[in-house]
Amino acid sequence: MLKFMASFGVTLLLLAGCSKKDQQTVMEIGQAKGVNVAEVIAQNLQAPWAIEKIENTFFITERTGAIVKIQDDKTVRQKVQLKQHLSTASEAGLLGFVLAPDFVDSNQAFAYYTYEKGSEQFNRIVLLQLKKDVWYEEKVLIDKIPSGTYHHGGRLKIGPDRKLYATTGDASNPELAQDKLSLAGKILRLNIDGSIPDDNPFDHYYIFSYGHRNPQGLTWTADGKMYATEHGQNANDEVNEIQAGKNYGWPIIEGSEQQQGLVTPIFTSGASTTWAPSGMVSANGELYVAALRGTAILAFDIQTQDVRTIINYVGRIRDVWIEGDTLYWITNNTDCRGQASKVDDRLFKLEL
Repeated sequence: MLKFMASFGVTLLLLAGCSKKDQQTVMEIGQAKGVNVAEVIAQNLQAPWAIEKIENTFFITERTGAIVKIQDDKTVRQKVQLKQHLSTASEAGLLGFVLAPDFVDSNQAFAYYTYEKGSEQFNRIVLLQLKKDVWYEEKVLIDKIPSGTYHHGGRLKIGPDRKLYATTGDASNPELAQDKLSLAGKILRLNIDGSIPDDNPFDHYYIFSYGHRNPQGLTWTADGKMYATEHGQNANDEVNEIQAGKNYGWPIIEGSEQQQGLVTPIFTSGASTTWAPSGMVSANGELYVAALRGTAILAFDIQTQDVRTIINYVGRIRDVWIEGDTLYWITNNTDCRGQASKVDDRLFKLEL
């Protein structure tokens, strides 16, 4: 099923801490040697989780409860006023984030966060309103998504159909992934006003697909096909093509295992390799995937099923963004699982 190519597609020359003149010199040397040069756009981010970009402005969520705005080399850490107490549990906090389609006019966005209420913990999807560098929780779209010790999911994306999609983890309770009455271990689909689309595969339910362990990446290719990344148990990480109403097998099957009625991934890391895949983007027939434990950006060729390494020595990578031939990514070395430097975490830019 999978042919793994342990090739290194890019050599990095990091530009952090250099003057503009020094940076230009480094870039010229790199170009003369045919080496692609990665530029540090921002640093000292605090456990960043999701990248959004509109024109020349980035918005990056931090699990600790802020949104970092980066524009014209200026970084502003914007406060987020939530209506519930943000959880500090492992893997939890302020996670997914996506700008509303009419953001330029509305200053609105959607967010996914983990919260604590008494002795209980849940995830919710909310509408945020930006006012003078402060984001306010305006409306709850979906509440009480199960949240356990680990496996919160958390990715938000707006699809080509202008619907809002969300990934949810199994909340450390694998059986919930097969339970169609639970929102855990699913990919959810909703209208941007929070209502259930009439054409969802299960009547009167947000569920778009199920049988997921901990999906953290979503993207669509130019032909409209949808893909998701998913953390396996210890290994057996997955990249799946997502279709409405399908069952992706967890905890019945994982990795390359097959069973009638269950979907086997198009890519898997296998039983001896761990990627811990997170954010994902698509371009030119390839899926670019941020790998946490794999400490890399991996490029998956959908047609040939080859896998190659694009970036592999800046530590844990949480999310990726692509525009044309420009790839952006955020490291995740300050999430208590990485080896953080004094300037971590960072937002990088690379011309492919």
